[in-house]
This record gives sequence, C-alpha cells and structure tokens, in this order.
Amino acid sequence: RQRWRADGRALRKLPVHVGLVVTEEEPSYADMASLVVWCMAVGISYVSVYDHNGIFKRNNSRLMDEILKQQQELLGLDCSKYTREFANHDKTGQVLNCQSTLKVLSPEDGKADIVKAAQNFCQLVAQQQRTHSDLDVNMLDNLLSSTNGFPDPDLVLKFGPVDSTLGFLPWHIRLTEIISLPSHLNISYEDFFSALHHYAACEQRWGK
Repeated sequence: RQRWRADGRALRKLPVHVGLVVTEEEPSYADMASLVVWCMAVGISYVSVYDHNGIFKRNNSRLMDEILKQQQELLGLDCSKYTREFANHDKTGQVLNCQSTLKVLSPEDGKADIVKAAQNFCQLVAQQQRTHSDLDVNMLDNLLSSTNGFPDPDLVLKFGPVDSTLGFLPWHIRLTEIISLPSHLNISYEDFFSALHHYAACEQRWGK
C-alpha cells in the first residue's frame, strides 16, 4: 500500500481522472476491479469504467462487490462501511466514498447524452430562459448529465485490439491522452504503472 502511494508521488504528473475503456468482447470483473483499485492506490481521484456493450453498467453491483473485495485484500480498506449510492436516477454510475469516485458508463452516456443535452438547451431557448448565443463549452458541459461533477479525463487506458474508443465520452476526450494496451485480461500492476509513467512523460500541446 505504501509502495503504491509512493509510486503515485514519484510521477511527474498524475492524472486526476482516468478512463478505463475495454474494447474486448469478454470483460473481466476481477481484472477491471484490480485496475480501479490500483487507480485508487496511487492517488487518482476519479475513475470511469466503460465497455462498448454496456456489460459493466448492466452488472454494476457485481463489479462494485469485486472492487470492495479487492480494496479490503490489497489495501486493507473496508469501504463497505461507506454509503454506496447511484450517481443519478438512471444508474450511470455509483459513488464510492472511499478515496476515489467511480462512474460506470456505457454508449448511452456518450452521443446520446449529447443529443439529450442539445434537446434540453433547445427547450430552454423555446421557453425564453436562454438564447442561442448562450451556448458555449461550459454550458454544454453543465447540460451533460452522465459526467456531472466529473472533470474531463486526463488519460484513457484503452484495452483490446480495436483502434477506437467505441463511443466513450466523445465530447470530453478532445484533449485526453489515450494509451492503448493489448488487453485488460491478467494485466499486471507493472503494466498499469508503466502506462502512467508514459503519460507522465508526455508533453501535451493542447492542440497547438
């Protein structure tokens, strides 16, 4: 546990929000839970879990139980005593009040959320509560419900052979560093930390 925290402090920069994107057809709850717990262990504040079939989201409780189990085994933390609550009424994620905040996402939280935000804005304009000139980046960010309270991802770790994020938060990752790894199955902590080290060494030019 002390080693993991020291690893996080040793990096030149640590992402605040990491997206874990699985493009493989058979997601592993145990391996994804390990990745989430390692994010917590090194000090990452926000974690998003995503697979393009929505399997993790549909089986949210199973993933959360595995995460809580590994928190106890790997970190000696009993997070089960903390309140677990869904982030919002349509269950796009759960909040873990123990070191890090987690959202579990699916494709409906990407393009569909942008469409919903656009519809809501048009309704506000129709009701004369807003004008069309009010629409800007910050306004759209505020209208998006799936990532309410979350900063944009600094880093996405994409697992699998597909050269695409397959619909993961298309609006939010315009400035995100994306690192591809062959698979999340049987992934080691060394592979995970190597990706963080690669991110820390990247020079982000913000589109310049």
